[in-house]
Amino acid sequence: MAEQLRGKRVAALVTKGFEQVELLEPKKALEDAGAKVDVVSPEKGRVRGWNHKEWGDEVAVDRELESAKPDEYDALLLPGGVMNPDHLRTNPAAVQFVKEFATAGKPIAVICHGPWTLVEAGVTRGLTITSWPSLKTDLQNAGATWVDREVVVDRGIVSSRKPDDIPAFNRKMIEEFAEGRHQRHQQREPAGTHV
Repeated sequence: MAEQLRGKRVAALVTKGFEQVELLEPKKALEDAGAKVDVVSPEKGRVRGWNHKEWGDEVAVDRELESAKPDEYDALLLPGGVMNPDHLRTNPAAVQFVKEFATAGKPIAVICHGPWTLVEAGVTRGLTITSWPSLKTDLQNAGATWVDREVVVDRGIVSSRKPDDIPAFNRKMIEEFAEGRHQRHQQREPAGTHV
């Protein structure tokens, strides 16, 4: 598994208040599999995470969102936390960044509250997905089929509910990122592979 993602570049899109463990553990798993992971953010320099119920550590920003281009990356990681995706979904550049990955069929891994940004990007219609339970209605209203599972894969989008799901999330994320681009359709179609 150490070389499974050699040569792959992954963008991890975050802003202040990202759930620390949902960035750092998947990032480490991706790097251990050979990927180069850039923390992309609208913030400059460093961005502070959220650690369960209090502010966490600062993480260096590798690329500012304004200079990052989706065509430079093979895949996208969207960590959760409540504040992080709530801020990202109100940032037109962040929403466009996510939409370009989805439109190109590039694999996306999203956890916890992260799907809010997918909803805003208009890419959830017909998708089977999981998330933190409070997003269920938002995702259903955006045309997705929400399920309560530790990890779900549908057309190259890997989703999980919470930090406890990270081991399963990481395994499926690496598998999908290794596969590369997927076909996606906006209209309702039979769901993809579910685990």
